[in-house]
Amino acid sequence: MSVRGSTLGGIAWMVLATALFVALDTIAKYLTAIYPVEQVVWARFTFHLAFVACVLAPRGLPMFRSKRPGLQLLRSCFMLGANACFFLAIRTMALVEATAIVFCGPLFVTLLSIPLLGERVGLRRISAVVVGFVGALIIIRPGTDILQTVAVLPLLAALSFALYQILTRKLAPYDPPLTTLLYTSVAGTVGSCVLVPSVWVEPDMRGWVLMTGAGLFGALGQLALIKAIQLAPVSVVAPFNYLGLVWASAFGFIFFADVPDGPTIIGALIIAASGLYILRREQHATGEGSQS
Repeated sequence: MSVRGSTLGGIAWMVLATALFVALDTIAKYLTAIYPVEQVVWARFTFHLAFVACVLAPRGLPMFRSKRPGLQLLRSCFMLGANACFFLAIRTMALVEATAIVFCGPLFVTLLSIPLLGERVGLRRISAVVVGFVGALIIIRPGTDILQTVAVLPLLAALSFALYQILTRKLAPYDPPLTTLLYTSVAGTVGSCVLVPSVWVEPDMRGWVLMTGAGLFGALGQLALIKAIQLAPVSVVAPFNYLGLVWASAFGFIFFADVPDGPTIIGALIIAASGLYILRREQHATGEGSQS
């Protein structure tokens, strides 16, 4: 495959990954209106694990061997926390509002990479982070009725996901992506199994199908993301992650009749622009070795 063909393939897989992740979130929003959030989180990870186990079964137990198991478990806990906070948020928030706030994740990554990864972050990227958080405040609208406890949950999800991403970077030199994917699903399943018995509601057939679909879409989204990164540089495919805002707007309108208002659209555009600017500065710093 040519370099151009490989790059286009990576972009296509990234577009598919963003659609699959928002499909997962859409199912979760529907399910949390009927079932406890703990049970929806359990389904997301349990059926994810079932699918991943089928894919990785031919590779045997070596796929579960990690050089940094403690770090893998900590990373998985942050993923579990991110999902729990986000599912709690979308139970009452519009899908696109919660998704837009979660896209503050890259801003948190930029800030946290200073103390946790020892990276040098210059004034321009710090300024972009500040602007991005202004976008989040426009969506949350402090001082209005919209600012409730639930509005903080997507920010907590973004922070948890940022820590998850930072630990993913730390693990990259030690474990292959599929091992990391396996640990995420196993830890998420075990962690949610601790909570779900006390709140369990017996699903009907539709509930079982949707719960299975949530896990399947989550697993397929992860595999599509891995495929995208294998085919094209992260710097090329990462900007397409913001298509998640488009998918969230479309799915929210189709399935829940949610129409984003003006502040939500403006705030989402500011967050996306800040994230893309930070990505551009990171590429510049990596390519030329300059502080940005």
